[in-house]
Amino acid sequence: MAWLYLLIAGLLEVGWATGLKYTDGFTRLVPSIWTVGSMAASLLFLGLALKTLPLGTAYAVWTGIGAVGVAILGIVLFAEPANALRLGSIGLIVGGIVGLKLVS
Repeated sequence: MAWLYLLIAGLLEVGWATGLKYTDGFTRLVPSIWTVGSMAASLLFLGLALKTLPLGTAYAVWTGIGAVGVAILGIVLFAEPANALRLGSIGLIVGGIVGLKLVS
């Protein structure tokens, strides 16, 4: 169950990090509420996952999910470049996440 909590926490991190782009400096109400709510929920699920998972592993996976998700959404939603080096770097992060899961 802890890995499911961690996955949810990571997906919520993607939500709030992406939401920051839409808040316009927290001047837009609905995106700001979504972003702050996603932040709180992400930390709640991370805390639940940390009851049983090692801190270093859980934190690295949480931030990795967030980094990969936001990088992909940046490409899809904001026309950020999708060159080979960028995609390869995202692949390395995914490889690290998988590796941490396999050894935990």
